[in-house]
Formats: sequence, structure tokens, C-alpha cells
Amino acid sequence: MQIRRATNADIPGLDKCLSQVLSVHANGRPDLFRAGTRKYTDEELKEIIADDDRPIFVAVENNAAPGEILGYGFCVVQDFTHSNNMQPIRSLYIDDICVDENARGKHVGTAIYQHIIDFARKGGFHNVTLNVWECNPGARAFYEAMGMSVQKTCMEQVL
Repeated sequence: MQIRRATNADIPGLDKCLSQVLSVHANGRPDLFRAGTRKYTDEELKEIIADDDRPIFVAVENNAAPGEILGYGFCVVQDFTHSNNMQPIRSLYIDDICVDENARGKHVGTAIYQHIIDFARKGGFHNVTLNVWECNPGARAFYEAMGMSVQKTCMEQVL
């Protein structure tokens, strides 16, 4: 297995995994997420893939066919170096990590996460952050096992 930056040829695999993530969220929070959709369209994915401030990393088998991925990690560079109230740091936000349901249990998620951490270290980032939906306790347990801890809590009152 190798982890590399996503290309447009990976879009079919990204679409498949994005649909799986959306399904988890739509089942857990149908009041917020629409079933049968994806977070990004193919046109949006092409724009993100071309944007160095929004790197997408994919895990692939060494002999994988184009578009065949084991999982992905979407990231966003957050630059606070010119902020009035924040320390002048750069942070790497993990927008999403997904392992294809057919590749789970093979440490693909761990490999993607470690690749992102290595990328952030080499890039001089201060920290790596992400959000976890409470309707996805498996994801929370995974990130805690990777060494992450709570930075802040988002609360809501549904009306």
C-alpha cells in the first residue's frame, strides 16, 4: 500500500468513499444530512485536487487500477499568521478521513492518519485538528487511539 496525493483519476474512488461517509452521517443525523448525496461534486473535487491548500491523500494498492482507492484523507491548511487574536501559526485541519468499507481492518486509516501527521510535521504546522460527529463513536475512538485529544466542543440545541 502507498499513500499519495489524489489525482483526477482517483475521483471514482473518492466518490465511492464520500458516499459511504455521507451514509454514516445521514443515518446518525438525518435532521442534518441528506441520504444519497455526497459532500463534494466531481467538479468541486477537481478544484480541491488542484489546490495545494486543500491536499487530499489517498491510500492505494501498488497495483491498483485508476480510480481504485482504499481510503482518503481530506485536509485544509488554516493560516493564522496574520490573525488579530490567534497566535501566528499554521494548522492542518483534517476535513475527512474514510476507509472504504471493503478495506477496513487492514490499518488503512492508521496509514492515512500517520501520513497526514508526517506531512504536517514536514510542513512546519503547529498542530493537526479535526471535528468528529457524536453519531460516529467509532471515528472518535479511532482518533483517540491515534493520540488526539479534545481541543474544543461544539454544542447545539435542536429547535
